[in-house]
Amino acid sequence: MITRLVMMLCLLAIGTRASAQEPYNLSAPVANLATLFHDLFGVHGLIVDSEATLPGEQPHTAHFNSDFQFNFSKFQIALVSQLVTVPLPSPASGFTYEFDPTTGVFRRTTQGFGPILAERAETIGNHRVSFGFATQRFTFDTAEGIDLSSVPAVFTHDNAQLLGGRQDVVTTTNSIRSSVNQFVTYVTVGITDHLDVSMAFPVVATHMTAVSEATIQRLGTTNELTHFYRQSDGSIGNERVFTATGDASGIGDVVVRVKTSVLTKPSTGVAAGVDVRVPSGDALNLLGTGAPGVQPFAVLSGTIQRVSPHINVGYQWNGSSLLAGDPATGRASDFPDQFNYVVGADLNAGRLTVALDVLGRYLFDAERLGFEEFHALDGKSVFPNVTFSTQSFNLLNGSLGAKINAIGRVLLDVNVLFALDNHGVRDKVTPLLGFEYSF
Repeated sequence: MITRLVMMLCLLAIGTRASAQEPYNLSAPVANLATLFHDLFGVHGLIVDSEATLPGEQPHTAHFNSDFQFNFSKFQIALVSQLVTVPLPSPASGFTYEFDPTTGVFRRTTQGFGPILAERAETIGNHRVSFGFATQRFTFDTAEGIDLSSVPAVFTHDNAQLLGGRQDVVTTTNSIRSSVNQFVTYVTVGITDHLDVSMAFPVVATHMTAVSEATIQRLGTTNELTHFYRQSDGSIGNERVFTATGDASGIGDVVVRVKTSVLTKPSTGVAAGVDVRVPSGDALNLLGTGAPGVQPFAVLSGTIQRVSPHINVGYQWNGSSLLAGDPATGRASDFPDQFNYVVGADLNAGRLTVALDVLGRYLFDAERLGFEEFHALDGKSVFPNVTFSTQSFNLLNGSLGAKINAIGRVLLDVNVLFALDNHGVRDKVTPLLGFEYSF
């Protein structure tokens, strides 16, 4: 089984691939996943001066393209910045030990196996090692409550206030399908009885498809030759469908964690630590953030008979990344910092531990999507449209899972992560499967 696992990880880590598929033989190559929207809507896609799209009696590339740059570049930031920050399973060991000098042997310091996506204060123990593997699949459904299968967007003509043919707009209905498969191998080593060092090595497979149904709304013109789409049979019309799709796989961002116990009592423990994220994933193909990150954190946990409650808090500082700026032009910007917190408990039932958590992330000055009615300059036409703003906001997820002691020091992990609000880009339900082995 281990040989097959290693082979699978190697295959996933080999290279990346991004491609485009377009109806009517539209030539719009996707350079990488981070610029998929730019390629679909920009100068090689929906808004372009060519035989296929928006030609007319004069070139119209720049006329509509600047509106795209203003709007969908922000949509891209709002979407992809959260695709590459999906939560990792905790590297905390299910078995924790401490050396007992009176007996000369190691004894277990906890009876339960601990949480799955959270930390507890106990450390693994001096010279102890824990190895684990987990896989998660994120399929994103909504962004700020807006169904990603039907996102409206309106593109206006430059200098539309001059009226005439400039009143024409392009309305689009966009279907965006995105998924992230995450395969994480992690290891924890006990340096002393009170100090752990952990590393998480994710391999990520990302898929994105965007389909845009575009319609030219002739609000200021009656001549169909002013703005039109050329169809595959050579005829002209005011509607066309554009599609771009891409896949990429490879190593994600490696995370190094150092945790030390600060207070150890029979029923209460306090620990402090720091996570360091190394931008080892290919950000342009959405395999990593492209930004270094540092998160100091604190953990409070305890035991009340069979129940072990825990609280985690941490502040994530992020560096600069192209994903928070404009990958198409190479302009980087700071990734939003975030405050992370977890409140939960696990119930020990012998060879089974059930874990329930509420996980929160408060993002500072992040891009958000909204919804508005676009009122055209003809004074009559109204179209649905997305809007963008920079705000701080909170995301809440719930987590329910179990650790099963299958044999010896082997644990099987099953978990479901589910959204508790509509903020940000959300996956309604995210399954997790994994295992741990301690020695």
